Order: sequence, then C-alpha cells, then structure tokens
Amino acid sequence: MHDLVLEGVGKSYGSVLAVTDVDLHIPAGKLVCFLGPSGCGKTTLLRLIAGLEQPSRGRLLLDGADISGLPPDRRGFGMVFQSLALFDHLTVGDNIAYALRIRGEGKDSQRRRAEELLEMVRLPGVADRHVSQLSGGQRQRVAIARALAVDPKLFLLDEPLSALDAKLREAMQIELRLLQQRLAVTTILVTHDQREAMTMADLIVVMGDHRVQQVGAPSQIYREPANTFVADFIGTSNLLPVTVEAGAVQFGDRRITVAAIPDGLRRGQPATLLVRPEELHVLPTPDAAGEALPNRLPATVTFVRDVGGTVEVHVDCQGHALIAESLRKDAAPVAPGDAVTVDLPREACRVLAA
Repeated sequence: MHDLVLEGVGKSYGSVLAVTDVDLHIPAGKLVCFLGPSGCGKTTLLRLIAGLEQPSRGRLLLDGADISGLPPDRRGFGMVFQSLALFDHLTVGDNIAYALRIRGEGKDSQRRRAEELLEMVRLPGVADRHVSQLSGGQRQRVAIARALAVDPKLFLLDEPLSALDAKLREAMQIELRLLQQRLAVTTILVTHDQREAMTMADLIVVMGDHRVQQVGAPSQIYREPANTFVADFIGTSNLLPVTVEAGAVQFGDRRITVAAIPDGLRRGQPATLLVRPEELHVLPTPDAAGEALPNRLPATVTFVRDVGGTVEVHVDCQGHALIAESLRKDAAPVAPGDAVTVDLPREACRVLAA
C-alpha cells in the first residue's frame, strides 16, 4: 500500500487559477473522493497526481519520494477516465493486457492476468469478445480491470460512472467499493455526485473556489461542515441568517438556543444557522398567538412531497424556505396553506460563520 502527500500544490494556466494551496494526505489503502461542483479544480488536481499536468507550485510525495516531475508512465498509477478510453478494435482480453504487452510480458502471462481480472470484476468468459459488443456496465468493468492489470500504486478514477443509468450506477458504486476494499489499493475518485461520495469514500475532500474547503469522513462532512459552502453543497440544508447571542442566536424576534457557538464568533455578529431536514420537526398546530417559545418558529406549508418511504414538508418561514423530512409513519398531517410551527431541536442547530 502507498500513501500520497501534497504540499502547497497549485496550478495556473497563465493568469487563470485552476487549483491553489492544496495540502493533503491520501492515506495508504483508503478510498478518497474529490467532491465539488463543476470547475472547482478537482479534475485538475487528479491530473496533477497522475502526472498529466505539472504543478505550477508545490510538490507531490509518494511514500516520501518527490514525484512532482515524474512522467505518467513512470509513476505506476492506474487510471479510469470518464470516457473509459477503451480500444474498440481490440478484444476485451487485449484491452486489459495492453499495458502488460507494452512491458514485454509473454502472451500466456497476459492471458492469465486478463482472465484473473475478469473473474475479479465478475465478467468471466468474455476475454475474446470485442468491447463494442458489451453493455455500458460491462465496459466499465473492463476499464477498471485494465487499470488494475499492472498492480497500480494508486488507482485514479475520473467520474467513471457518470454515463451509467441511475440503478446501474448505484450497483457499480457498491461493487467498486467492495473491490477496492478487497485489494486494499489506495484510490482517488473524482465525482460531483454527493451520494456517490458518501457511499464509497473513507475520506471526502470537498473542493470549491479552486481550493480544498474541508477534508473528513463522510459522516463528519455531513454533520460538522466547516463552512457555509460545505453545508450548502453536501446534502440538503436549511440555512437561516441569524445574529449571535450568548449561548443562542436570534432569528427575527425568535431566540434559538444552540449546543455551541464556534470560537471567533462574538455577540452581535451575523452568522448562519444550519439544521438538516431530518432533524427539523413540523408541528401541525401553531403556537398560541403572541407566544414566542425558544427554538420554535411560525411557518406556512408551501408543498408536501411524498417519495414513498419518506415525506418532505416544505414551509415558508419569514420569507425563508425550509424543508423537513421524516418517515411516512412520523409525518405531520399537513397540507399546503396550513399554518404550522417549526421546531428546531437545540442539539441539531449548528452555527457557522456568515
């Protein structure tokens, strides 16, 4: 297993900044997802790691050795591109064995390795087919097998599942994760799909504005976002503008008690309150007129969405849209136009810098 360290890595194209100030540790044997919106720099960062681009500043260390200037073919990495880049004129077996042939390995060795990998990706017996005869999911497996043929030090994937339909994509996420865990190969996956990152990753690197915004386990990223960018990008968020008070925040005329105020935020400062939809409660009976209870806000139901196992209730709260999500059996019996009360449990309220 191999680990990778990035120290102060940045890349510019003339005056155009692609990625900047990246200090990052990719632990050996882990699957790390680079997650972020289009144009944030995640693919550029992957290309820098692969050696397809050279950093404008900083360096990359593989097991302590500086590989910043090493060409791609000498890094020993396997890569699966978004386009898959398979050779349609070759058989499946020849596609997988291509890198082995370039290295001068014998035909028998190539064949054995190709068949071994096809078993591993659950495609036995297709070595002699042409890739043009395969389905999208099968082609995906072949691309993965080809990248693994040379026992890569790092396994790099650039949105490899984006062309698959939703059901197949979710199945491949699980298959790929199980394969990575079995091989214990250090893996970096680029994606803009939050669900994919949450499903597959040991660590998520959230990127935005050409830099790393937060690094952490999926549960940490979701429950303890470092800033409003991460909170807004990961999952569905209820965000309210508030003012910091002692042990609480103020939203309009309502006081909302919170578990903690972050260091650096002082009384009277503007801030943002985060509450996830599954932690927001809609009470079908509004509070008594004029009663301003802590952590309870008057609201009006605007939309109700039944998605089978869960029910989403959308409300308007003083001009701000909020969403509450609950299991069907726990859903409040409300309809659009109903006056309701929204309850924000103290332990569910997180305060972020504005």
